[in-house]
Amino acid sequence: MLSHLHILTLTHRGSSLKDIGQALSLIDGGEGGRQAFLLSLRERMQLDELYCAATCNRILFFFSTRERVDHAFITNTFYGLDNSLIEQVDHYQADAAISHLFEVAASIDSLVIGERQILGQLREAYRQCQEWQLTGDDMRIVFQQMVLAAKGVYARTRIGEKSVSVVSLAMRTVLQRAFGPESRVLLVGAGQTNVLVAKFLRKYHLQRVTVFNRNLERAQKLAATFEEGRALPLAELEQFEEGFDLMIVCTGSTEALITADNWPQLLAGEPEAEKLVVDLAVPANVDAALVAESSFDYLDVEQLRKKAKENMQFRGQEISKAREVIDQYRRELENIYRQRLLERALKDIPVEVKAIRQRAVGQVFAKELEKVDPEARELIERMMGYMEKKYIGLPMRTAREELLG
Repeated sequence: MLSHLHILTLTHRGSSLKDIGQALSLIDGGEGGRQAFLLSLRERMQLDELYCAATCNRILFFFSTRERVDHAFITNTFYGLDNSLIEQVDHYQADAAISHLFEVAASIDSLVIGERQILGQLREAYRQCQEWQLTGDDMRIVFQQMVLAAKGVYARTRIGEKSVSVVSLAMRTVLQRAFGPESRVLLVGAGQTNVLVAKFLRKYHLQRVTVFNRNLERAQKLAATFEEGRALPLAELEQFEEGFDLMIVCTGSTEALITADNWPQLLAGEPEAEKLVVDLAVPANVDAALVAESSFDYLDVEQLRKKAKENMQFRGQEISKAREVIDQYRRELENIYRQRLLERALKDIPVEVKAIRQRAVGQVFAKELEKVDPEARELIERMMGYMEKKYIGLPMRTAREELLG
């Protein structure tokens, strides 16, 4: 019944974050960005519906097609990607695709189990794909159930306890340092990750924050949440000479933004050994050569990935319970989808029954009805209206009972 639904995905389980970053560059790097890529992909692969979610540790295509999804199909979908990476792509179909999507939403398959923010990322990606007119009714049904499944997992298991998201792990490291209200913070990027970072900074009274971003309006909006916040265009990062104590970097750039060329300028003559740089971008926004040659403290997503394993044991014990919850919602989806198929199949019945009634009154029995007195005609009309409703409801009810057993 759901055999036309497929997922092709690169995840942290089978690929390095660097490889995922390379695939992300393929999606976002062309002319017109992600929207143009996805519209072209749907047309090129003749997909009925298409959804794409890309985070720091996965790229996921969820789509509907009646075509056979084989190695050639996967290669054409990821056209331009190295063959070695194409071999790392996982394929899920039908119930397996639904289960995988639900597990991702419930953070079972996340880099950090129990990371609630993934559900918000998936929903935002769905909203975007809807806006681009890539999705349809099937995905609407699936995503509604996906949200319910994820919320059900969090409500009925302990998988969300002891938060160990990438951002919270990074901020725990920040808290171990003696940063106070006077500490100077550079926030490079104003996307969703740094919005979460900003919440931590405000919570721990770090208010001297300078936000750099390509979109200055977005930077201004984020900077306005701090008492001493200010916003600057990303292009001005190269000329910034005021120094810093803590730098947190997370942008969509595929090239390093912090390099040996601009690092001395950013230090402004201050000792680099006292600096902490947190790089939450994939691919990294801080040049690896600079990190290797310098003495500042550096934390990136790969290190956080290792740290996350320390807290996995507790949450891992909840995975089997979470999968039981997910399986329940997956089975419910089957019934919901059957009902939707029934609605689609019978959607014309009310129109056709009404047309029969109108034809009977206006054509077939028109002359006879002219001879009937008004009271009798009113009675006939009421009887026909009653029978119309019953005839519309009967096949739908019968079909629904048969279809759902």
